[in-house]
Amino acid sequence: MYPPETRFLVVDDAATMRMLVGKVLRQLGYTNIVECENGAVAWKLLEEGNPATDFVISDWNMPDATGLTLLKNVRSSDRHKDLPFLMVTSEASNEQVVEAIRAGVDNYIIKPFTGDSLKAKIDSIYKKRNGIK
Repeated sequence: MYPPETRFLVVDDAATMRMLVGKVLRQLGYTNIVECENGAVAWKLLEEGNPATDFVISDWNMPDATGLTLLKNVRSSDRHKDLPFLMVTSEASNEQVVEAIRAGVDNYIIKPFTGDSLKAKIDSIYKKRNGIK
């Protein structure tokens, strides 16, 4: 599991979903959580580096810049390319999943989801990135 000081950036145009993800993260022991409403705002925060981010959880469908756009920006940036990235989507079409994988997503979760399933996705990203089986 990621250490408790891990800094999460939660990106979703729905305030309720941001609050839900933040609540689950806090229940898991994480307290360093920043929320923003779309990929454009998230990218600006990442580029400014204030606050610093260790892990991105982003919705796919948002105005101004989608989660996929944010993911592509992150992966094409020398500074951010290694950030763990979990995509949240309400659509589980094979085309979307393949597109996200090709863009470099670490994992994805389908709405609606439980706190346990979010924890499992975060843990699976940690294990994969750290070579743990």
